[in-house]
Amino acid sequence: MPCTTLLAGKKATFDGSTMIARNEDAGGTGFSPKKFLVVLPKDQPKTYKNVSGKLTVKLPKNPMRYTSMRDADVEKEGLWAAAGVNEAHVSMTATETLTTNERVVSADPFVEAGIGEEDIVTLVLPYIRSAREGVLRLGKLLEEYGTYEMNGIAFSDADEVWWLETIGGHHWIAKRVPDDCYGVAPNYFNIDEFDLADALGKKEAHLCSADLKGFIDDNHLDLSLDGRFNARTAFGSHSDGDHCYNTPRSWYIGRTLSRKQYRWDGPDADFTPVSDDIPFIMKPDRKLTVEDFKYALSSHYQGTMYDPYSGHSDPL
Repeated sequence: MPCTTLLAGKKATFDGSTMIARNEDAGGTGFSPKKFLVVLPKDQPKTYKNVSGKLTVKLPKNPMRYTSMRDADVEKEGLWAAAGVNEAHVSMTATETLTTNERVVSADPFVEAGIGEEDIVTLVLPYIRSAREGVLRLGKLLEEYGTYEMNGIAFSDADEVWWLETIGGHHWIAKRVPDDCYGVAPNYFNIDEFDLADALGKKEAHLCSADLKGFIDDNHLDLSLDGRFNARTAFGSHSDGDHCYNTPRSWYIGRTLSRKQYRWDGPDADFTPVSDDIPFIMKPDRKLTVEDFKYALSSHYQGTMYDPYSGHSDPL
């Protein structure tokens, strides 16, 4: 399974813990060696500069100890601290590349000297004491410095799991995964149902850029016919490439973990491998284990006609 993030709330897991996990792929560039480090407060820089030298960020004075799963060859590619946990027991994973559409990027262009996958964990994780704080700190950085790409970032603490997705150069939204649910996030825009009133009001389970409503309205991004805002429709892509690369992953993992919730196969299927509307958030058939996460993230469409490791004439 290519680069895919899985998220689960504490009532959806076997031991009551929150769970976030992600694969990393390297495209055609080959294997990228990783180095696991424990970064002490004295070793965290006071000013962060990325490897290209285009981004400079002054950092807070009170970093915490945290772990960093970074690239071994930092001089070539930069830190790319893909995931980590800090001493306040907050976790994050920050390199799920997403897609968008031309209308979004024309309204809010990417920023060449902005924040990218290389930077996010180092800029955020040492300074947050909850998953929600992680969303808010990263959101503030995105608004100030911008980003040069679309990304999805997961945060978890003992009680909550949050998923943030960037929108264009400076905008973002984030959604809390319900305690009894899980989320699947391949390499496209994933958040579908999004409560803008909550995000701009009570902020109980949704957060976003302060000006997001105006950004949507001014640029005619809401494509709903029934008045129910769908963030994936507004901000995401719906390309043939998604149907080859992204929607099949959501379909297979949903088929594996929520087999009883929807019809996944046959002419009456609720969702197929090319469906654009597979839910981001679903309820599992039973409580999820670490083994379930491992199985899903290491799967290759086994048990279906799409398994590349079996002959198509072989019985399933």
